[in-house]
Amino acid sequence: MRSNFGRFLPCIIAAGLATALASGAQAQCGLPNGPVKPSYWQPQIGVTPPQFINAGFNDRDDQDDEPSIAGMWHVTFTAHTKNGDAIPSPGAVIDNSVVVWHSDGTEIMNSSRSAQDGNFCLGVWRRTGKRTYLLNHIPWQGNIYDPTEPSNSIGPPQDGVQIFEQIVLSPDGNSYTGSFSLKGYDTSGKVYVWFKGSLSAKRITPETPFTDLL
Repeated sequence: MRSNFGRFLPCIIAAGLATALASGAQAQCGLPNGPVKPSYWQPQIGVTPPQFINAGFNDRDDQDDEPSIAGMWHVTFTAHTKNGDAIPSPGAVIDNSVVVWHSDGTEIMNSSRSAQDGNFCLGVWRRTGKRTYLLNHIPWQGNIYDPTEPSNSIGPPQDGVQIFEQIVLSPDGNSYTGSFSLKGYDTSGKVYVWFKGSLSAKRITPETPFTDLL
């Protein structure tokens, strides 16, 4: 009996050591408590010794489950105040635009204002929360289109404008609403006109007719 036990003794010792080593590894500091991205062991060419690398599984974040702001939009800007004074309800439509939001965080707007006054302008945007965005729009242009003060002048070619928009994208991703503030600057940096108001937008699709923009 003793001789038989002696033959199995090395196996029993090896099994005990393996259990102890595994327990010690689990007790190390800094091990994550949450799920770990799956990995697989694979020798890497030119890497010594072989090591674990991340497996090729797609790890989606919360934003991937939301509709995208990227695309083409028909946007209407309605001013409710001018230079701090209220505009009679329902306000004044100061722009009726076609806007493209790009997935790289840039934006371009084709305004309905006169082309000779500068009707293309650019902006940058960032996501601020669930379906919410901030847009900083900075165009160079001539005088601002102001329906409350009709004018035939083109205006100084180097006037500048800054528009901040805070918008909320609809759950289906086909419209958005929000608020805007617009300031017009002369070449010395002085604000000569400012508006605050609301905006609304509908997504333009390959089937959208031009008459929907009127």
